[in-house]
Amino acid sequence: MNKLLKLSCLSLFLLIVTSVSGATSKDYRYETVPNDPLKARIYTLDNGLKVYMTVNKEEPRIQTFIAVRVGGKNDPAETTGLAHYFEHLMFKGSQKFGTQNYAAEKPLLDQIEQQFEIYRKTTDEAERTAIYHKIDSLSYEASKFAIPNEYDKLMAAIGAKGTNAYTGFDMTVYVENIPANQIDNWAKIQADRFENCVIRGFHTELETVYEEKNMSLTKDPRKVYETVLSALFPHHPYGTQTVLGTQEDLKNPSITNIKNYHKQWYVPNNMAICLSGDFDPDQMITTIDKYFGHLRPNNNLPKLNLPKESSITAPIVREVLGPDAESLTLAWRFPGAASKEYEILQVVSQILYNGKAGLIDLDLNQQQKVLQAYGYPLDMADYSALMLQGRPKQGQTLDDVKNLLLEEIKKLRAGDFDEKMLQANINNFKLYQVQQLESNRGRADMFVNSFINGTNWADEVTAIDRLAKLTKEDIVTFVNKYLTDQTMPLFIKSKDKIRMRRKWQNQPSLRL
Repeated sequence: MNKLLKLSCLSLFLLIVTSVSGATSKDYRYETVPNDPLKARIYTLDNGLKVYMTVNKEEPRIQTFIAVRVGGKNDPAETTGLAHYFEHLMFKGSQKFGTQNYAAEKPLLDQIEQQFEIYRKTTDEAERTAIYHKIDSLSYEASKFAIPNEYDKLMAAIGAKGTNAYTGFDMTVYVENIPANQIDNWAKIQADRFENCVIRGFHTELETVYEEKNMSLTKDPRKVYETVLSALFPHHPYGTQTVLGTQEDLKNPSITNIKNYHKQWYVPNNMAICLSGDFDPDQMITTIDKYFGHLRPNNNLPKLNLPKESSITAPIVREVLGPDAESLTLAWRFPGAASKEYEILQVVSQILYNGKAGLIDLDLNQQQKVLQAYGYPLDMADYSALMLQGRPKQGQTLDDVKNLLLEEIKKLRAGDFDEKMLQANINNFKLYQVQQLESNRGRADMFVNSFINGTNWADEVTAIDRLAKLTKEDIVTFVNKYLTDQTMPLFIKSKDKIRMRRKWQNQPSLRL
């Protein structure tokens, strides 16, 4: 297809406008929160779609996130990695764009889907090879109708920046930064792809996802992270499967499962549009309703009946092998990101380590007692965690690093820290919030986190006020309740498996 014809097709899909049409007489009700620094409006359309808005006229642009409350934990057990893979496929177009002739392309795509269902149920390798050869042939014929990267070109044509998406355990989020005069085009394109996405280029994109999985297997930090989760959450999907999925599942994909997944989860009553930038809220909600308001909700949206994890009563030891220098990770499990416990955990984590003046900073790093040590909270919707990590210096054992880190925890339990550290870290949270408010991306991202984690926006707005009321006694009580030796799984990452086996074979803790 020549360049002139390609531009012509783009212009047929886009309705280039310089302003958004005025608001209609429809009454759009919204929620607000007193003393909200974002002055946010939170709408809920008739079909359940949430729309979070905050106006910031610093520049004539708008940061947009479309968040879907679905991620790796929703993957069917037989097709793990599906949420992440579908995120990739959402960029392949719809019935209206990404194709030169959808009517001619569709029969081929249907045949590809059918062949993949046969392929994934076939165990004989010779038969699988023959089926995949047929899939290759069908895919080649279908590719003659596909227009690669047309979504990206549509976004570029309206001046969008930062086109991207990401998938976690709890969410899949689609990102665009658009000019303020392109709201109509943006909404039109997004609504179309969310409603009418077409699974094209399936097996070539699968190779990309499979390679991403392979690369992750060589990265020690990811291996440690996944090992930590598997021990903290032995029954929950956070620990029983990964966002990238297993190699075996990626070798046996199902287009049918992906279509069912889209139909089940990518529905307005499971989505939120989060916006910050230069726009008129009344005009914006009218435009969003115009393009997204007809999307059908799933009135039988499943509520995942996920197992509750039992208490951890003894340390757990696990080994992770890799090429990097050895390190130690300690972790404690907590309730989810919407809980009061996680709110306090953020302060505790900062007292321990904040990169400058936490206990670990002052006592370990600045005194060079270890090569490196740090800590951070890990937040997810159903559970959260505190992770502490350390690397031994020359001549130091992992036992030494473990004991040094636990000594800092003991100081918290005993209240052996300056109360000024508590106030200093509250001030840091206030500063961070101010910095977030200066950025459209930061402002909109606050909406995404609230929606995905299921928090009330009023609680988000008043969080700093609650933290400011915490006392040293509150911190000590919290730490003595939650940060005990018994509730701490212990993880070891080592490049020398034989040495580490000998080192820990006499430990009384549970080896998994």
